[in-house]
Amino acid sequence: MEIGKSAFSAGLEGLNKSLAGMQKAAHDIASLNVENDGSGVGNLAEALIDLKKHELGVKASVEVIKVANEVAGTIIDIKV
Repeated sequence: MEIGKSAFSAGLEGLNKSLAGMQKAAHDIASLNVENDGSGVGNLAEALIDLKKHELGVKASVEVIKVANEVAGTIIDIKV
């Protein structure tokens, strides 16, 4: 059961880190002031890429949590 617990913990840790990253990227996007001359567009692109990267991190972490839950359920079924 330790394997399922550590996988679940890793999934939660990844989820929390990705959500924090998404929050930072969203804040960065909201606080950008893109001038008419196009300055700041590079920062916008970087923040959008970070937002997408963290979105994928959330999805991956959720899958880890689901699998850990399934493994724990299987172990319980076997022991009962």
